[in-house]
Amino acid sequence: MSDPKALERLSHKTGALRQELAKVVVGQNAVVEQLLISLLSRGHALLTGVPGLAKTLMVSSLARVLKLSFKRIQFTPDLMPSDITGTEVLQEDQTTRQRAFRFLHGPVFANILLADEINRTPPKTQAALLEAMQERKVTVAGTDHHLPKPFFVLATQNPIEQEGTYPLPEAQLDRFLLMIRVGYPTDAEEAEIMRRGQPDPSTLTPLMDQAELEELQELVRGIAVAETVLDFARRITRLSRPGTPEAADFVGRLVQWGAGPRASTSLIAAGRARAALLGRGHVTPEDIEEVAHPVLRHRILPSYNALGDGVDADALVTKLIQAAKTRLPVALAR
Repeated sequence: MSDPKALERLSHKTGALRQELAKVVVGQNAVVEQLLISLLSRGHALLTGVPGLAKTLMVSSLARVLKLSFKRIQFTPDLMPSDITGTEVLQEDQTTRQRAFRFLHGPVFANILLADEINRTPPKTQAALLEAMQERKVTVAGTDHHLPKPFFVLATQNPIEQEGTYPLPEAQLDRFLLMIRVGYPTDAEEAEIMRRGQPDPSTLTPLMDQAELEELQELVRGIAVAETVLDFARRITRLSRPGTPEAADFVGRLVQWGAGPRASTSLIAAGRARAALLGRGHVTPEDIEEVAHPVLRHRILPSYNALGDGVDADALVTKLIQAAKTRLPVALAR
């Protein structure tokens, strides 16, 4: 059972972080919340949205207020894997004249790595991130080099312009805990953006360090999850799998590929983080429902029938939630 005082401290800290970020980022409250959920869950996040929506600004500002090391990689078609991970170079000792290989660390060796426009680079370079994201290490010339803790990949991509892009493979998409959709600001928010002009992240005050973040992450892992909530999350993912006895009625026609087991664990991890942000020591079905779209939208592949009917992944997730609710006890389904 989580300590109520510790949960209150977490809620206070994350509230202060949001207020600090609001000095340079106007609106986007849901996006900021999902970024915090990803960080507290030790997960990576993929931000998708048209250019100019402050995706890069949010990530760099978050790194500043968390007092974490930050590196940015602009993905381009000519980017090589070694440009990300680093490479070995032959160096000569000026005293002994002996030569030896020395590993030069790439930009992946940072607490927060911003992979900007990740779909702009070929699959070979995209794959260089796979081991780092999953294993928290890179291997060069047979030697393992462990990444700093904590380590997060926050990637961005433009969902509109597809010319000259390379869609991320499903195996790499599955490594992202959340796919966060960044939308347009409201009319009032855009007016405020215009009044403020160019934001200055250097004015932000660091509010948390690495040790404190890791302490909060451990607190989130201790959030209680009832069996009924576990069943709700599991049911959502199992209903999404075509060709299985548990698949929902509409899945056979509208879903080409359903969510795997990592989706189930991701729902619980994100649900715990959301509950902690709200100061609760237990996860509710509402938490699972609120995180289901960013957790599942990149793990469910709509069929050609769905695309022809104008049904996207988000619409499928909504239908899966409704189908899963019918199997909950009445008190929890409300």
